[in-house]
Amino acid sequence: MPVPWDLPAPEAGPVVRPNAAGLGRSELGLLLTSLGESAWRGGQILSGLLRQRWTRWEQFSNLSKPLRARLESEVDLIWPVIVQSQPSADGSTKHVFDLRDGRQIEGVHMPYEDRVTLCLSSQVGCAMGCTFCATGQMGIIRNLSAAEIVGQVVSMLEHHAHPQDRPVNLVFMGMGEPLHNFAHLMAAFETLTDAEGMAIPPRRITVSTSGLVSGIDLLGTFARRPRLALSLNGTTDEDRSRIMPVNRVWNLEALAQALGRFPLQSGERITIEYVLLKGVTDRQEDGRRLAAFARRFPAKVNLIPFNPHEGSGFEPPEEARIGALCRLLSDAGLPVSVRRSRGQDVAGACGQLVRGGQSRHPKSH
Repeated sequence: MPVPWDLPAPEAGPVVRPNAAGLGRSELGLLLTSLGESAWRGGQILSGLLRQRWTRWEQFSNLSKPLRARLESEVDLIWPVIVQSQPSADGSTKHVFDLRDGRQIEGVHMPYEDRVTLCLSSQVGCAMGCTFCATGQMGIIRNLSAAEIVGQVVSMLEHHAHPQDRPVNLVFMGMGEPLHNFAHLMAAFETLTDAEGMAIPPRRITVSTSGLVSGIDLLGTFARRPRLALSLNGTTDEDRSRIMPVNRVWNLEALAQALGRFPLQSGERITIEYVLLKGVTDRQEDGRRLAAFARRFPAKVNLIPFNPHEGSGFEPPEEARIGALCRLLSDAGLPVSVRRSRGQDVAGACGQLVRGGQSRHPKSH
């Protein structure tokens, strides 16, 4: 019997009119051609959408008034709308986005001294069922479209009046398994990295997977792609299968082989994310096995103390245990850091994003 992530996730309802939001430059060119306009104007629209962050056709001063009027009557321009914002004491902000069909997702804006990092969602809910993650308890509801992924970026940057020259990092570590929504993920990636759009360097975009080997292999066939992170969180098949059902399909050996054949660029490393669960994944023997796994390919390790949420049944480890594991990994020659998750006081940290009360059966737009 197929497991949930072997099956396509549900999509949003049928589109009545084309939606320019989230389309790539070539798709916008085809849309303009169908309206009797030159294809190169697609680049003008992309620039207005992503550089100027315009959200209404009347704002597109780089287009003629007759063209704006026709676009207004024939083409949608629909982004997710921020309906709630919860600032954290650490400076980050969790945002709730309305998707216009009764669905909601969450994303997080995290400012740093030299950059801003946006944590993005790729699905409503998640099929993976990881027991330590609040999103995983929702089940899968539907994929996000490319417009809904790109719209999170545009909406958060506009909300926070982000300067054009300040670097932006994107991490697909919010709701959903990104590689389970591969087509929309890569369409959004192409749009966000386009030189006429937001021009975010691919190295500033990271996709975190729970271990879909089929998706990892597919990602490796793309010459331009985001960086790869693996949410590992267990060092024996018994332990990992108990907290991450995906391991029952692709075990640790299959995962290590997939990462070993993944085509890395010069100086690139795969990030191994490892959630520390007290008494479950934080033992010294776990650290030794983690080091052995990570040394099979170019990697760096990111230790993540568990972020508690209601009903999880897990706790974070003591600081002494975290420090001991850091030293063990460092002594093994691995770059290692501890991720102190931002937004924990507003349930915006790793593993805490969840939106309740949503039907699993998508409605039409």
